[in-house]
Amino acid sequence: MRPFDFDIIVSGGGVAGLSAAALFGGAGFRVLCVDPAPPVTERDAEGSDLRTTAILQPAQALLAEAGIWDRLDAEAAPLQVMRIVDAGGDVAEPRVVKDFDAGDISEKPFGWNLPNWLLRREMVAQLDSLDTVEFRSGVAAETLFTREAEARVGLSDGTRARARLVLAADGRGSPMREAAGIPVKTTRYGQKALAFAVTHPIPHDNVSTEIHRTGGPFTLVPLPDYEGRPSSAVVWMEEGPEAQRLAGLDVAQFEVEMSTRSCHLFGPLTLASRRTVWPIISQVAERMAGERIALVAEAAHVVPPIGAQGLNMSLGDLHVLLELATAHPDSLGDRDMLETYHKRRHWDVMARVTGIDVLNRASMVSAPVLRDARMQALNALYGLAPVRKTLMQLGLGARG
Repeated sequence: MRPFDFDIIVSGGGVAGLSAAALFGGAGFRVLCVDPAPPVTERDAEGSDLRTTAILQPAQALLAEAGIWDRLDAEAAPLQVMRIVDAGGDVAEPRVVKDFDAGDISEKPFGWNLPNWLLRREMVAQLDSLDTVEFRSGVAAETLFTREAEARVGLSDGTRARARLVLAADGRGSPMREAAGIPVKTTRYGQKALAFAVTHPIPHDNVSTEIHRTGGPFTLVPLPDYEGRPSSAVVWMEEGPEAQRLAGLDVAQFEVEMSTRSCHLFGPLTLASRRTVWPIISQVAERMAGERIALVAEAAHVVPPIGAQGLNMSLGDLHVLLELATAHPDSLGDRDMLETYHKRRHWDVMARVTGIDVLNRASMVSAPVLRDARMQALNALYGLAPVRKTLMQLGLGARG
């Protein structure tokens, strides 16, 4: 009889949790992945996650190494240019437009955009192909008991499982983080984000466009064509009451308002999905690990959806953990491994959470003098080629 039921228990079956199970299972570790809700893997199904994720270059390389990228490549929309538009004048029209082109630093695009529901579908399929992974949907990790040598997890189906390491990938309200007694610091902005898909008559040409006015950015991220028309995923951040008002508009009124907010850069926008609303916060755990448990993804850090950092920070967590685990598999989950993980990730996480906090606050400003200052800062940063290239490399995680 083996001393442990599994090498690793992953709590959480979102994109990050499924990625973790696929990565560690593909590396030969015995993995149990549990999630209280069955994954919704169809675009128009009730409860589907209509947000999209930009998989940046380092994250794409990691998914390719795990054999996942082959399942995603055909559906991914490349992101060649990141366009920043300041529309903070008296009327909703561009005052400054600056393009950050991946060609300045790489032969590849910055990344590739994919819908979250599709990511989950293909990752579940990948898990089904791995003999090393057991995925139990509809089952939650409820209790955690740790000793120096092992972790015991109580599951909602009445069973218990023993493992050498628990990965908490169970979201911003992580039950496993709470069970481990690791505190978090949360910043609330009074914002919400509307997430939905649109079609438009003007092609996006693989340009991700972030439009700043007030309340937060309005971001259009390329998607493959939908029903024969160019399509983009939209994240529209606003103060909470305004976001709720927009979410309650009928489709015709909403299309008028979103087309105006987009400065008509792609022509009139047509709503191509239902609308979902998400609260915007920053959150960071005091530590990335505890006894026999590592925090990853939103259990460890939450940022506003700016700069495509969310999942890419999460896959950065997994990259470090996988590197440590494969280098010394006999030490999986021990004190030294988890302390090394904390030290290697926490500084970078704190720096990125702080930087995105600053960007988000700048995007929210409504006073004309502050909007003008934001425009001048964009002009200044873009005008210095070394600074522009460094910012792009930092965004990819190539430095930091």
